[in-house]
Amino acid sequence: MIGARRTDGPIRVLVVEDDPVAADAHALYVERVPGFAVAGTVHSGGEAQRHLDRSPVDLLLLDLYLPDGHGLQLLRSLRAAGHRADVIAVTSARDLAVVREGVSLGVVQYVLKPFSFATLRDRLVRYAEFRATAGEASGQDEVDRALSALRSPQPAALPKGLSGPTLEAVTGVLRRSGAQGITASAAGDEVGISRITARRYLEHLVGAGRAERSPQYGQIGRPELFYRWLRLP
Repeated sequence: MIGARRTDGPIRVLVVEDDPVAADAHALYVERVPGFAVAGTVHSGGEAQRHLDRSPVDLLLLDLYLPDGHGLQLLRSLRAAGHRADVIAVTSARDLAVVREGVSLGVVQYVLKPFSFATLRDRLVRYAEFRATAGEASGQDEVDRALSALRSPQPAALPKGLSGPTLEAVTGVLRRSGAQGITASAAGDEVGISRITARRYLEHLVGAGRAERSPQYGQIGRPELFYRWLRLP
């Protein structure tokens, strides 16, 4: 069988991502997790298939929107060819029908873009725990424990006074601001909230490692804080 599972050495990961910047970031993330090694980085389904034909891997970090077809189409082709690598889907897709189809094809985890290193690290560590289970289960409880390794804990609650929809709106404004960044006043105007409230959300993103702040001096010499979205670790 192509890509028979190994039980020794680091878990070999193939990053399949059409955006070169994102692909490099994802590869850096993987290399930072002990027990994992990047076997390669490719930018299309065709490249992924050729890589796997030459050198099987243990895990695909698979973007679902590729320039030469949907990631699940690639996965169906790989399964038909006998490739057994597990898959963590990295995508902005939120269609639960796609999620269900992916599970049937061997997608063990989904990571929604944009995500932090901590999020991917959690998924990789949980996958490694699941992969390490071996032998015969003594009963239902042991089977349940093995499967529970893949389940993520409930997301941490937002600080008091912050809401998910507003955080998403502020995040969108921040990401669209690009390299120049944005002030709390400007972000508040775009979202329709006060400067003080916008700053609370922006500071939350800084604390989560998803944004950075830096002072810029205006014409009158007083610094103003600008916030920028962080893409790389």
